[in-house]
Formats: sequence, C-alpha cells, structure tokens
Amino acid sequence: MVTAGDFKNGVTIEFEGNIYQIIEFQHVKPGKGAAFVRTKLKNIKNGGVIEKSFRPTEKFNQARIERKDMQYLYSDGDLFNFMDAETYDQIALSADQIGDALKFVKENETVKVCSHNGEVFSVEPPLNVTLEVTETEPGVKGDTATGATKPAIVETGAQIMVPLFVNTGDMLLIDTRTGEYLKRV
Repeated sequence: MVTAGDFKNGVTIEFEGNIYQIIEFQHVKPGKGAAFVRTKLKNIKNGGVIEKSFRPTEKFNQARIERKDMQYLYSDGDLFNFMDAETYDQIALSADQIGDALKFVKENETVKVCSHNGEVFSVEPPLNVTLEVTETEPGVKGDTATGATKPAIVETGAQIMVPLFVNTGDMLLIDTRTGEYLKRV
C-alpha cells in the first residue's frame, strides 16, 4: 500500500480498476482548508493521461509491473511473435498491444515485454538501435551552412530525419524513444 503523501514520479498504482503511473505530483497546502496532492496519472494500458487530486492520507495498492526480456521473432499478419530466451516459451501479441513499439526493431532483437497479473499491455524496444539506411536522396555538398535534414527510410521501414551527409547503405544509431538520428556507425 502506498499513500498519496508518499507519491513519487514513476510509481504505479491501482486506481478505479486501472493501472496508472504517476507522471507528475505536487503537494499543495492552501491558505485555507486541508492539504492535498495534485497528480498527473498515465493509464499504462491505453496511454491516456488524467489529472486527479487526492488527500495525502488516501491509500492505494501499488501495482507490480513485470518486465521480461524476450526475443522478437517475426510478424505474421496482425500477430507479432516473441520468445522467452530462458524457457523458449513463445507468445503472439496483436498489433493493438504492440502499437508502434517495433517501428525500429529488427527480427531476433531483444525487447522488454511488460505485463501486469499475466496480462501483456506493452512492449519496450531497446533505447538505441543500429539500422541501415535503405533509401534516401543523395546529399549535395555545400547545400547549407546549418544543420539541415532530409528524410531517410531505414531497414525496418520507418522514416526518420537525418543530416544531409547520410547516404543509402550507412549504418545509423537511432534513439527509439524519439525516433531521432544520433550518429553514423
């Protein structure tokens, strides 16, 4: 059990039948009246964000989120198949459960599969991935004096913005959280 007075960013709680992660919280002590805790909560199953206020003494069950390393095997239509590297158990997840988490993930890469009480709700890709550029326009030397960018398509089919000097066949390090180009490898 965790009380609203003990909230910290990143804590997951069960509230109104859903699982929420605390994004922001603020203890408020008005001049008149009782203190309260103003929070911004993210529903970790559907991604919705709500704002709620609680009394500091309100209690909530803390939700236990299990993150398991699994290998992404392949996609078969609307199903994405993963394998536990330790037990070799395989699971298939729907496109709704995955969202766009696999936008930068190649087959046979390791990802984290997140679940609560055995129910999988999301997949977390690695923070950074190395991918090859399969298609981009050639950069023209002397085209600009500042950091101009152009679109490029990487081997997973995702489109990112890259500097003008990047060419087809280059290997890039990409941040999967933002989809930004980090450097050439």
